[in-house]
Amino acid sequence: MKVTFLGTGTSQGIPVIACPCEVCQSIDFRDKRLRSSILLEHNDTHIVFDTGPDFRQQMLRERVKKLDAVVFTHEHKDHTAGLDDIRAFNFFQKEAMPIFGRSNVLEALKKEFAYVFADYKYPGIPQLDLIELTNTPFKAGNIDLIPIDVMHYKLPVFGFRIEDFTYITDANYISEKELEKIKGSKVIVLNALQKEDHVSHYNLQQAIDVLTALQPDKAYLIHLGHRMGTHAEVSKELPDFIEIAYDGLQLTL
Repeated sequence: MKVTFLGTGTSQGIPVIACPCEVCQSIDFRDKRLRSSILLEHNDTHIVFDTGPDFRQQMLRERVKKLDAVVFTHEHKDHTAGLDDIRAFNFFQKEAMPIFGRSNVLEALKKEFAYVFADYKYPGIPQLDLIELTNTPFKAGNIDLIPIDVMHYKLPVFGFRIEDFTYITDANYISEKELEKIKGSKVIVLNALQKEDHVSHYNLQQAIDVLTALQPDKAYLIHLGHRMGTHAEVSKELPDFIEIAYDGLQLTL
């Protein structure tokens, strides 16, 4: 299994040229964070988790030539806004793209991309095959996935476990029942927005506490706001088994 971090950032406090903070002014490539997403390659199947506003840039950067499915964690725009650029894969693969998401996610996509689902199909629009997810295991291509139901304040979000790998973004609460699905994972990816408390995301210490309790061999933090601090400085505060992920990082599991 190969995992590529397409993006490790968030729309919370997007860095701008005029911002004087140390992250925005950093020359360390690890501090240049696009919106959070991963590409998972396994059993000859290529899956992207979420298509944020940076989706096209991420696909071009990683030279992705094959995509078998998109799996959505939730419907917020920083995770869905790039869906239109699926059309390039439609063109080359000559088939509709399977799109997996819970019912509220699929309904949000129908509203945000109404032209895709209109009765009159304009030439060249994305071709999508919507597949509803519930909190039960499913298969995307040749990959078996186990949904993990987490809460993003009051919004349900799906994380996913694939064999010994677990991916969770946009969460600030995981029930004991859902934690049982994660236990035993060798690698866990978890969101940590900033050091201060936040209404809908784990902060740094909360993420460390969750991961310490789960004890994976390795863990990576994602969905980092620029108020978190630089990669180099925050890394000094982490337990040995936890690292900050960065855009373009690749794991082979």
